[in-house]
Amino acid sequence: MAFIQYLKFNGTSLPLPTSYDCELSAVEADTTGETEAGTTQRDVIRQGVVTISVAFAVSPTWLKKLTAYSKQDKLAVQYFDTETLETKEAEMYVDGYKAKLYKDTSYKGLWNVSFTLHEF
Repeated sequence: MAFIQYLKFNGTSLPLPTSYDCELSAVEADTTGETEAGTTQRDVIRQGVVTISVAFAVSPTWLKKLTAYSKQDKLAVQYFDTETLETKEAEMYVDGYKAKLYKDTSYKGLWNVSFTLHEF
C-alpha cells in the first residue's frame, strides 16, 4: 500500500508527517460586524483559504532542509486537500516553526519539527 504524498515544497517531496491538520477559512471585509440594529453582517471576500498545521519526526538532514524552507518568504506548496481528497497547489509561507529534540542518537538526534503553513 502506497502512502499519500501530503506535502511538496518547491517540487521536493517532504517526509510523511506525524500530524497533518488542514483548515479552511474565509476572509471577511472590514464592513463585517454588527449593524446598528444589532444584527450580524458578514461580507465574505474569499472562501476556502487554507491553513495547514503539520509536524514531522525527522533526521538532522531533514531538520536542516525544513529550517531553510521556514526562512523563505514564500513557497510553492503542493498539499493534500482534505475537502476534495486530491492534491492542490498554492503559494504559502511558514509560521511558528519549532524544532525539538526527540531523542539523542549517535548522529545528531531525532527531531520533532512543527509549523503552520498559511496561504497567501
